[in-house]
Amino acid sequence: MTSESPSSQNRAVNALVDLSVESWRFSRLFSRLLSKLDAGEGTRYVNQYRYYIKRVEESLGAAGLRLVNVEGQAYDPGIAATALNLGDFGPDDVLLVDQMIEPIIMGAEGLVRAGTVMLRKAEL
Repeated sequence: MTSESPSSQNRAVNALVDLSVESWRFSRLFSRLLSKLDAGEGTRYVNQYRYYIKRVEESLGAAGLRLVNVEGQAYDPGIAATALNLGDFGPDDVLLVDQMIEPIIMGAEGLVRAGTVMLRKAEL
């Protein structure tokens, strides 16, 4: 039995991370589509959607990875995500993560890939 070289393992992990990010984006799109269907029509698809999300999470977990979604949480400049619209706000504005464009991916060693977010002002 041959063992994989570290560079081969890194390529495999990077490929899994890339596929996971694209799967996450697709799942968000599919979720928005499901919200437009009437309840009776969407039930079957909602169950398939949940199963798909569960399988992606299980596959990532088997590789020691997990997706992190920070939507709705307070924005902190130290968060592991790039805010695309940070320049639209003042320094005293209290900000929330309005939308995740790309998820944060964490591994056993810490951050694997930073996410991308859109912000909004918190309503006080």
